[in-house]
Amino acid sequence: MKTRTKGTVLTTTSISDQVDEFNVGFTAQIGPDLSAVFDREQRDLIGDGVPADAVAVGDTLADAVLVGPDGQNVTLFAVTSGRPAVLVFYRGAWCPYCNITLRTYERELRPELDRLGVALIAISPQTPEGSTAAVQGGELNYPVLSDPSNTFIRSLGIVTEPSAAARVAHTELGFDVADSNADSTAGIPFPTVLIVDANGTVTYADIHVDYTTRTEVSAILAGVAL
Repeated sequence: MKTRTKGTVLTTTSISDQVDEFNVGFTAQIGPDLSAVFDREQRDLIGDGVPADAVAVGDTLADAVLVGPDGQNVTLFAVTSGRPAVLVFYRGAWCPYCNITLRTYERELRPELDRLGVALIAISPQTPEGSTAAVQGGELNYPVLSDPSNTFIRSLGIVTEPSAAARVAHTELGFDVADSNADSTAGIPFPTVLIVDANGTVTYADIHVDYTTRTEVSAILAGVAL
């Protein structure tokens, strides 16, 4: 996809295409055995589908206490400041698919949302240090907050955790999800994008049980325009 700006053709790449490119190198790096573990996990997640009690269009969100990269508490409504908002729930800075997505949103989504007066906020259960890593690694210029015990995420019905086999595979790759989470558990959100209006009512919800797929910028902008 190409976008022309002030006489210059800028080439943008979908998240899906970036993930496909990443997966080629990642699969070669980790080998067929670990790849098979993650492939099986993704198939199982897809088979189970979106939880029946997951947040949906028409729900109204309650305010939530979150934590900034500086370790200070902040409320969701204080950050949205009465504006419509795009809420991005991601697994953590350890997740390459999340990093691809957050960088793409910074580059291609945030400027459009700024123009429209819509807030963009990313939320994960990781430590404030993890949020700082996400901000610095992606050069992000939108709020990146922690939900330390998955309290807010759990209220939305979008909590999951890696399979036992996947956690063993993570260990072989040198990390454990629980070490990144603020509460030292393995709970993580399904990658999710919610669009809420100024009153906190959900007008768009896209929940991805397969964590290698994400909501494209074009879909979010279309949802904002509804």
